[in-house]
Amino acid sequence: MKFSAAISFLLVGTAAAFAPAPVAHKSSSALFMAEDGGEIKPLRIGTRGSPLALAQAYETRRRLIENFPELEEDGAIEICVMKTQGDMILDKSLMELGGKGLFTKELDTALLGDEVDICVHSMKDVPTWLPEGTVLPCNLPREDTNDAFITANGIKSISELPDNAVIGTASLRRQAQILAQNPTLKCVNFRGNVQTRLRKLDDGVVDATLLAIAGLKRMEMQDCATSVLDWNEMLPAVAQGAIGIQCRSDDERSLKYINALNHMDTHVCVNCERAFLEALDGNCKTPIAGQARIIDGKIVFRGLIAMPDGSLKYETEKTGAIEDAVKIGREAGEELKAEAGDKFFEMMVEMSPQQVLGQLTK
Repeated sequence: MKFSAAISFLLVGTAAAFAPAPVAHKSSSALFMAEDGGEIKPLRIGTRGSPLALAQAYETRRRLIENFPELEEDGAIEICVMKTQGDMILDKSLMELGGKGLFTKELDTALLGDEVDICVHSMKDVPTWLPEGTVLPCNLPREDTNDAFITANGIKSISELPDNAVIGTASLRRQAQILAQNPTLKCVNFRGNVQTRLRKLDDGVVDATLLAIAGLKRMEMQDCATSVLDWNEMLPAVAQGAIGIQCRSDDERSLKYINALNHMDTHVCVNCERAFLEALDGNCKTPIAGQARIIDGKIVFRGLIAMPDGSLKYETEKTGAIEDAVKIGREAGEELKAEAGDKFFEMMVEMSPQQVLGQLTK
């Protein structure tokens, strides 16, 4: 079948699948020995266990070693895999499970309990608030933020889909923008890791699906994409394509390591987008999209909110100085919140999960 080779490549879903080859060279630094001869613990990286999450954890490991050669020592870095609520419950929508934090709570607990030293996240999964005692000062260089459109029959855009076609997506943001283009299309709840979703598409459960192209690239699966949608057809999620690294706020050792990895342009854009989301009090019940880019020394932001059925959509675009990134994002959110009005958000709160989704679990 079309996607079977790509699926089998990463189906193991274990840390070993992404582990680098053993390092022959040993650093001369006595990493594990304190001045008094005691043992120093390794740097422990907390991560989810999906193939994409592991790819991101090992990318972090690679960058740490490039910047700090002493971390090349065998055992200097440990990858600590854990399951989150969002990983374990796949037969319900994210909205039904409670929205944001579903992929981070267990990692937060491990971090605050000193079970890990840093946590690697897909930034679009991270709530706009962080647990007290933690910080997220680092974003790695961002991948392409756009959505990949994937079909088994070669159709390259949403507009080319026939009426009543079925699209698999767990994202209300995607659903709203899809239905705004063609309200006859049907969106069905489509959860699980990348390989699971591609297998369902291969099996004919749906006619098309959408995934972040960033995740496919990080797993070297970008050839699975039929096309990549531009912002005019599908505005991406806040912080899509960005990796964030979190640690305890008083952990000077971890802060030294991850501060060196921070990519400032990515960090500025992500902070702008998250300020937009925070101003809207965004959650998994409200379709929200927001993206910032730095163009010619200015930050350019686009954002939208919509009804889940695509019947209403509010959009904004703002440009300003890079140092005003957070302000620009916040003001964009406040503008759309005022334009949509209280009734728009009241309807969101009053809707049941079934009314909002209008979709079946597949």
